[in-house]
This record gives sequence, C-alpha cells and structure tokens, in this order.
Amino acid sequence: MADAPNKSVWKQIGEYASLGIMLPAATVTGYFLGVLLDHWFHTSFLTIVFLLIGIVAGFIEVIRVVSRNSS
Repeated sequence: MADAPNKSVWKQIGEYASLGIMLPAATVTGYFLGVLLDHWFHTSFLTIVFLLIGIVAGFIEVIRVVSRNSS
C-alpha cells in the first residue's frame, strides 16, 4: 500500500470541523425539501421521507470523510 502524502494539520482540522456542519445541513436540507414538496403536491408524508433521506445522506458523507482520513 502506497503511503498517502502527509496532510497539513490545519487541513485535517478543517475537514473534521466540517463534519459538525455536514450532518445538520443535510438533515435540514432534506426536511425543507420535503416540506416544499408536501406543500406543492398537497401530501403529508414527503417531509418524513426526505428528512430520513437527508439524515442518511449526512451519515454517509460523515463515514466517507472519516474512512478517507483514517487510511
């Protein structure tokens, strides 16, 4: 396995600090997209569906960043 080039400490701090914003941002985006679509299509279930999609997307991105930096 080839050695990965060393990242600067500040770049690593920035990547891990973004995790604190990434998960809530994906969750809120999914929620508001669901509310918008519920309002547009006159339904009541899309808010929950898109909220769950946003949560899953946020966790997937967190796992990607952590696994990319841990190897």
